[in-house]
Amino acid sequence: MTKQSHYNVGIYVRLSQEDERAGESISIENQKKMLTEYVSKQTGWNLVEIYEDDGYSGTDFNRPGVQKLLDDARSGKINLILCKDLSRFGRNYIEVGQYVDYIFPSFNIRFIALSDNVDTLERNSTAMDMMPIMNLFNEWHAASTSKKIRAVMVSNAKQGKYPAPVAPFGYLVGETEDRLPVVDETNAPYVRMMYKMRSEGASSPQIAKTLNAQGVITPSDYTYKRLGKPNPYISNHLWNAAMVRDILENPIYKGAVVSQKYTTVSYKNHKKYIKDSDEWIVIEDAFEPIVDKELWDKVQEVNKSCSHGKVTKSGVILPLGGLMYCADCGAKLKNNTTFHESKKRGKYKLVTYICNTYANHGKTVCSSHSILQRVIEDEDGERKRYMAIKANERN
Repeated sequence: MTKQSHYNVGIYVRLSQEDERAGESISIENQKKMLTEYVSKQTGWNLVEIYEDDGYSGTDFNRPGVQKLLDDARSGKINLILCKDLSRFGRNYIEVGQYVDYIFPSFNIRFIALSDNVDTLERNSTAMDMMPIMNLFNEWHAASTSKKIRAVMVSNAKQGKYPAPVAPFGYLVGETEDRLPVVDETNAPYVRMMYKMRSEGASSPQIAKTLNAQGVITPSDYTYKRLGKPNPYISNHLWNAAMVRDILENPIYKGAVVSQKYTTVSYKNHKKYIKDSDEWIVIEDAFEPIVDKELWDKVQEVNKSCSHGKVTKSGVILPLGGLMYCADCGAKLKNNTTFHESKKRGKYKLVTYICNTYANHGKTVCSSHSILQRVIEDEDGERKRYMAIKANERN
């Protein structure tokens, strides 16, 4: 890397929630002040932009601020990256080393971690020699902090403290130290209605349709309305079956605190996945329920029961819908309704079952295997045809 007379500088600052809990003394504003003052004292340095990630972990680089910084560096908008120390840029040993040792030099980008005395222009300095060790220590610090936080969360869960920042639809977060939910009488009646309808056999789509007809506000819209903020998520502001199922399967409505339901792959990979139910921490009878246990248990039995068949656009439940499969490709047979007209029968509807693979991809993948609904469901007709075939075989 060659020294240049003029640098377009991008300052990067970061502070994660973990850093705040661990007692990191330097804030975002202090980082900005320190680094901008340093830039102002340099000759030929032009501050282009300050890139910020507040509340993001440094263990991965999927952060909006650092991604914009890297995009601007690749495009040539900036050619010097300045941050307080290596841990602010990232706490992932492999990725930080890859950027500093390989990617930045290939784009002729200078990188400075001020407090660590790391400057890629001085490749032979002691700080550059020590950089791999500093990166390794930073990653160890992230792993250690993650373990401590997980231990605190498990301890709080076992004490019955409510962990979520907001309560589910029908509840509000309590103002006591344990933050246990309290019933929100604005929406609790709709929760009771959903449980009652489901216990009587109504499906989730039917319940959602009823809620929309009554103009009931959706959970996310209600949450952001209480916060006085617009809903940031793309939404049609209507209930759907998934929203209803989430409520009908949540033990919180019988007064139970459920914690440690989700976990992440590791402290580096923050993608969440659900644990097995026997790993959850469940505290029963922790607060006032919206529905009693008998009703909640009954709804769970209905949820686990077999399907009642798919409903067509005209509202008809086909008895064999979703239960028949293609003999060749194994895909489900799909209902296909067509309308016809003849002099003899006039206008009439023809319902058939066809291979779903054929319906989606055509005859190059599988054939239609078209079967008339009346043939499949007409047991007497099937008996007559069977007898006719046997008679022909005897003759």
